[in-house]
Amino acid sequence: MGKPTGFLEFARQENHWREPLERIRDFAEFKIPQTAAQRTEQAARCMNCGVPFCQSGENFGGMFSGCPLHNMIPEWNDEIYNGNWRQALNRLLKTSNFPEFTGRVCPALCEAACTCGMNGSPVTVHDNELAIVEEGWKQGWITPRAIPVRSGKRVAVVGSGPSGLATADQLNHRGHSVTVFEREDAPGGLLMYGIPNMKLDKKVVQRRIRLMEAEGVVFRTGCDIGGNVDAGKLLEEFDAVVLCCGSKTPRDLKVPGREAAGVHFAVDYLTAATKKVVGKTPDFAITAKGKDVIIVGGGDTGNDCVGTAIRQGCSSVTQLEMMACPPEQRLPNNPWPQWPRVKKTDYGQQEAIAVFGQDPRIYKTTVKEIKTDEKGEISSIVTVRLESKQVDGRFAMVPIEGSEEERPCGLLLIAAGFVGCQSYVTDAFGLPRDNRGSVVTTNYRTENPKIFAAGDCRRGQSLVVWAIAEGRACAKEVDMALMGYTNLL
Repeated sequence: MGKPTGFLEFARQENHWREPLERIRDFAEFKIPQTAAQRTEQAARCMNCGVPFCQSGENFGGMFSGCPLHNMIPEWNDEIYNGNWRQALNRLLKTSNFPEFTGRVCPALCEAACTCGMNGSPVTVHDNELAIVEEGWKQGWITPRAIPVRSGKRVAVVGSGPSGLATADQLNHRGHSVTVFEREDAPGGLLMYGIPNMKLDKKVVQRRIRLMEAEGVVFRTGCDIGGNVDAGKLLEEFDAVVLCCGSKTPRDLKVPGREAAGVHFAVDYLTAATKKVVGKTPDFAITAKGKDVIIVGGGDTGNDCVGTAIRQGCSSVTQLEMMACPPEQRLPNNPWPQWPRVKKTDYGQQEAIAVFGQDPRIYKTTVKEIKTDEKGEISSIVTVRLESKQVDGRFAMVPIEGSEEERPCGLLLIAAGFVGCQSYVTDAFGLPRDNRGSVVTTNYRTENPKIFAAGDCRRGQSLVVWAIAEGRACAKEVDMALMGYTNLL
């Protein structure tokens, strides 16, 4: 380790964020990188502890903590401290295909398991990772790599989100010829249209796609497998097919008035916003301008809707969460290295506080009814408070009688999660789904020996870092099936 006493000498300092009232004026990224000297100090805080839980990716107390990619974090922190940035990049790329994505949008499972965090503040692993890869792009160290020998095998990847890109990247570098099919008008999947530009600039996604194309990966957009493209043709033309089509079936609201105009799924709203931001459409297809916006769902997607609605000029924004407000600090039953189940005020909520003077979140509340005007457009919603009760031997959130409240609403966004991959894709290949709506697999292999699956369509809605880990693991199984052995990591 570069500086044995670094964690004692230097305090944790994350990348600064642009001030809320400044950053809501645009859709540009809001995090400001540190200087090289500041980054060196932050890397010096890494203890190189005997058991680096940060790279473990293990289930502690029912939730994962530590990096699912098993990034060699102490090694590249040491290289940063010693000024060996190119070697730090080499170590990072050994296990991570797209650190420019995870360095921006990952919730940092690694930091939750950092030994420094046991009695203090964890190392800024997330920010250090991003600094390494961006230095690599800046210095021209990340360039197309030649594929010395092609195997003669052809692989189709259905979906170009993080799992699809990771699968394609691994198999392409192994020497297989890979074609990625994407139903949208641009590659990237949720990275392109599901995550707002202020969190992940689309130029970053396009930069990586261009690199993969230069290395031989073929991207075909506007191709909806099971829709305008016959699934049978893929099985005829390719030696293997990998489904990385995500968990795209949104959980809906089953309440009176659901058919009202002005009620949208969050993914459709965010997609429409990004298409306007990147110049694909002249205007926002769905806009919050001048409207009272209510968002059902308190996760990352709900927070992204808050930030987007504020940038579009909403009159107010409210975020409904079914569960109780988490504690401000860890409770005794949630010790390190478990994922900290504490209240997080993200960028969207910070911006709502700055603009409207209060946190937009209302806990233990959901929608009971949607009301409309004479045009059939949403005008208000009726909410109801919830409480935890035991029902049929299990605890559930149930309505509190008499707690109804009517709230004005001109735009209702449903960000309540997803319930599996879309059935028409699996039906097109004749594949079964489990009770969660996910593709049934054994070690990423489906019951059809030519078809594999990875990412959210296999494991359910999850994180970008898990999708990349799934893509890498699936690529090994595909390679083994095609070649009889594999040397992929």
